[in-house]
Amino acid sequence: MSKEKIAFVCSSCGYDSPKWIGRCPSCGEWNTFVEQKLGKGKNVNPQLSTFNSQLSSPISMSKIETNEEPRINMHDNELNRVLGGGLVPGSLTLLGGEPGIGKSTLILQTVLRLKDMKVLYVSGEESARQLKMRADRIMESTNAQSVPSSDIQVVCEVMIERVFEHIKAVKPDLVVVDSIQTMATEDVESSPGSVSQIRECAAMLLKFAKETGTPVIIIGHINKEGSIAGPKILEHMVDTVLQFEGDQHYMYRIVRAIKNRFGSTAELGIYEMRQNGLREVTNPSELLLSDIKNQEELSGVAIASAIEGVRPLLIETQALVSTAAYGTPQRSATGFDLRRLNMLLAVLEKRVGFKLGQKDVYLNIAGGIRVTDPAIDLSVIAAVLSSNVDTGIDRDVCMAGEVGLSGEIRPVSRIMQRIAEAEKLGFSKILIPAANLSSLDRTHFKIEVKGVRRVEEALRELFG
Repeated sequence: MSKEKIAFVCSSCGYDSPKWIGRCPSCGEWNTFVEQKLGKGKNVNPQLSTFNSQLSSPISMSKIETNEEPRINMHDNELNRVLGGGLVPGSLTLLGGEPGIGKSTLILQTVLRLKDMKVLYVSGEESARQLKMRADRIMESTNAQSVPSSDIQVVCEVMIERVFEHIKAVKPDLVVVDSIQTMATEDVESSPGSVSQIRECAAMLLKFAKETGTPVIIIGHINKEGSIAGPKILEHMVDTVLQFEGDQHYMYRIVRAIKNRFGSTAELGIYEMRQNGLREVTNPSELLLSDIKNQEELSGVAIASAIEGVRPLLIETQALVSTAAYGTPQRSATGFDLRRLNMLLAVLEKRVGFKLGQKDVYLNIAGGIRVTDPAIDLSVIAAVLSSNVDTGIDRDVCMAGEVGLSGEIRPVSRIMQRIAEAEKLGFSKILIPAANLSSLDRTHFKIEVKGVRRVEEALRELFG
């Protein structure tokens, strides 16, 4: 009898070693090696050879045709925007998110809208009855006559070999796997969800998608650090990685593209979680402002005109500055980079003269979203100083500008879109970098546009 082979595999990146190692030489993580039993034969699945039996051969790059491939309309404007215009045939898409965030609901309500498409929904977590109950709840929330009927075949299976047997029988136009952590192959002697199982099952699905041109959507969980559970090679193998984010205490959910071989990674889609499913948010600015104009002037609140992808957003920046109670000042930021907040506080102390070294500073981006646009620096500084002096900012004023280390207001991109969004929502004044005024035709806007060069000048405009 042949001796059973054993290897040690890093649970973080998938690096394998014949013996246990304390620190992974590939990713540098400590104590991540787990013992895996290897199969005795060659790890080749005979199910895959039946899809495309032709051998590949080299071809000159000059002879390769580069026609624009038609994309599949998902009948969801937010999801189409994040994917770059729709789902690409033959692509492998990974949707990751926390448990209970709404990943399966998003995919199910999307495939229910696909017209004249045969969909194979492979469920390794839920029963067919559970999926039917959820689908009925989603269909009841919409007009049944206005929703296109799609042909969805549901199979509850965890062995990838049997999944390919169903694929050959159904011949679907789209395959959904929920989730990749529950899939397993007979060629690997380990439990489902292990590094080797996820890697092999994903490789089989990738080979199937590329050879047949059938798009595949796989759903994955995330670990406690917030990254996709399983080996890092899983994210390298797929074409698109979508992150489904959101706090379960808030009603908003965000789909963000972390990796996209067919489009931009700067796009995001916003949804509102309801009892009967997810609703697209077409104008997120009105929701994220939390009806601020109808409230009295509160200190520590400033409105920023930000850009996420190609979409302008007006967001509410909230700050609280108080005396440090325990000697050591606290710094906390929700939805904003904490290191950048510390940098802006240093600029305030060095260039403007406000002493915040012995005060606690808390910053929050309202709505539970995370913003990476540097143009909200000006609103962060305004909110911090507003809370420090306990003076409110005029509700009809918003701002956009990046703050440099010398206290200058640096120009920002797509200033026309930012101003147009502020004017559409009824703001009467917007502060922008003075460098953006040279390329701006202010006659197109009714809103007052004021250019500022330094932080001190912006603070005089806001507080007098």
